[in-house]
Amino acid sequence: MTARALKPLLMRSVSALVLTSIPALALAQSVEEDAGDYLGEVILETGKREVQTQTAVPVTTINQEEIDDRQASTVAQLIDSVPGVTLVNGTTPQSSGINIRGFGANGTYGSSPRVLITIDGATTGGEEIYRIGNQLFTDPALYKHVNVIRGTVGSFEYGSGAVGGVVQLETKDASDFTGGEIGLRLRQMVEAQSNGTGFATSTILAWQPTENFELLANYTLRDADPFDSGDGSESTVTGFRNDTVLLKGRYTFGDDQQHAISGWYNSTHSEDNSVPYDILGLSFGFYFGDVDRVVDSRTAGLRYEFNPIGNDLIDFSATLTYAQQEIDSTYIPSSCAGFDGCDFAVADLLNADHDYETTKLTLKNNSYFTTGAASHDLRFGLEYINRERLDANAAPGGSDDRWAVFAVNDIQIGNALTLTPALRYESQRVRGTDIISPGATDPFNGSFNNSALTGGLSARYEFDSGFAAFASAAYTEVNPIIDRLDKAPSVWVPEKGRTYEAGFSYNGSDLFSEGDQFAFKANVYQTNLRDVRVPGDILTTVEVEGVEIEAGYGHQSGFYMDLNATFADGDQYNPVANTTTDWALAPEPTASLTLGKRFGDTWDLSWELVAAKGAEALNGTGELGGYGISNLRATYTVPQGVLKGTEVRLGIENAFDKQFQTQLSSRPAAGRNVKLSLAKTF
Repeated sequence: MTARALKPLLMRSVSALVLTSIPALALAQSVEEDAGDYLGEVILETGKREVQTQTAVPVTTINQEEIDDRQASTVAQLIDSVPGVTLVNGTTPQSSGINIRGFGANGTYGSSPRVLITIDGATTGGEEIYRIGNQLFTDPALYKHVNVIRGTVGSFEYGSGAVGGVVQLETKDASDFTGGEIGLRLRQMVEAQSNGTGFATSTILAWQPTENFELLANYTLRDADPFDSGDGSESTVTGFRNDTVLLKGRYTFGDDQQHAISGWYNSTHSEDNSVPYDILGLSFGFYFGDVDRVVDSRTAGLRYEFNPIGNDLIDFSATLTYAQQEIDSTYIPSSCAGFDGCDFAVADLLNADHDYETTKLTLKNNSYFTTGAASHDLRFGLEYINRERLDANAAPGGSDDRWAVFAVNDIQIGNALTLTPALRYESQRVRGTDIISPGATDPFNGSFNNSALTGGLSARYEFDSGFAAFASAAYTEVNPIIDRLDKAPSVWVPEKGRTYEAGFSYNGSDLFSEGDQFAFKANVYQTNLRDVRVPGDILTTVEVEGVEIEAGYGHQSGFYMDLNATFADGDQYNPVANTTTDWALAPEPTASLTLGKRFGDTWDLSWELVAAKGAEALNGTGELGGYGISNLRATYTVPQGVLKGTEVRLGIENAFDKQFQTQLSSRPAAGRNVKLSLAKTF
């Protein structure tokens, strides 16, 4: 069955699963950011962010509590305090991009195959869109947690080429609100903000008609005017309005509910009128012109799971996903730089419509078994990925077909040592529609072929004292993408990346006083990426070295602390000129410290300090000064009465109205912004 035949089948299957037997859900709207009165499993945590000390993988998890607390307007804002993550204009969805450890979004492209992004397993983004921004148009209110894997070592289950890392987003489920009990729950959230006067409303309807059948529907609307920076000047292109819909369902059946089928669909629609084509704002003095732009981002998925009770060798899943990013632009005449013939020069580029569709089928099994003194957690999978790209000016159309097989095995030897070998083999064939560069593998059919065996090994040893030491090595290849079909043959050399890491962690209790909990993790990494193309079709080598620190402390009195920091440096070597220059995308030293206090289940008060060293502006306009800003947050949960369970959140971002600009942004950040939200589950 072809990828194009799979797409309508997937859409019909998801629609049937989610919409069958739910006339009441036709009234439903949106998603918010909390699990209502049901809190799920309660774990003694050090702070809002649990430090992942149990693994050698450099991974950070943003849980539901932190998502609620941050009151983020974009997905990028949810992860901006993760060590090694740098945002390109993260305050608006249309112009934000994600860069991890110096790889990913930059001033020309808002997305990159070096950073993988998945939504419920669906791969989105990855193609380079010239000057337009990222491909992650979605609302943070949809998600219950976000995982950020930094670097390559933990990425082989999810794709190839993740030199920067992987961002995994998982949407909420109906059972997050029903607690697995039969019934209907409604959750409503409303939010207002002062800077860039705006609002958000999010409504969830979660229905569980039986113990083994659950359905969720939601609608989120987020609207904001352009914001003011710290000096009071308006940032004219920062307003936006996004409509987001999510439908999701799950049904379990069979003996001991060993079978499960689930489906989901989410869509975000955005319209911008008279905005710069170069929404990233880093055109080095050239103004392309203005456009009216409509963006639709959609993902859908269908998953079957089989997990027989008493059989540790089988935990199987088959997941079919579909993702589409559709970007339609209309050039506004006479809005470009003003030189003679300017309209003629840019009209085709600015009127180009972009359409990307990614269909993925993943077959995966988890097996648990022992061999002698070793126990194994083996994940083995097969994957097919098809990406289709519409032909447009400066964006050649074509298809990218990939087959992959992967295996990751967590081997526990005794109580202290864990070894994790990982392998992924991926084969690629890229075919163009009508724009093909010379030197194709098969010029008659206009195709290029690549394949690579990649993998890594990590080791972790845990001492009885709570300390653990770990190290890893990983190799990956960044295969060429459709966007490069019309470039010179040199770009068809896959980028080759090696990453080495080492570090230690600690997790213990009763450290300073009885009942406290402390966790700490630090790792040092070195990433070398060669065959990186720069203008002039020169293949260069980029090397980034850095240190990442995560720490958390919690006391039974309710006091907590979170610390996240990164220090890095990078170089780029040009073999033709025999020169070494700074890699401008390497993250500058940054740190965030949160101090907070919980008063039972009623109050949660916190202060976050975010500090960064000055950096060279990406557009070459000079040095950006260092900064330190304060964010204040307060949550009050009504303990009793008719409003019992109502959550009132107050956030004051950039509390002292500082004027500052982050490393990879093209504009100053927002000044003081007061956010107030109300949420309740009925």
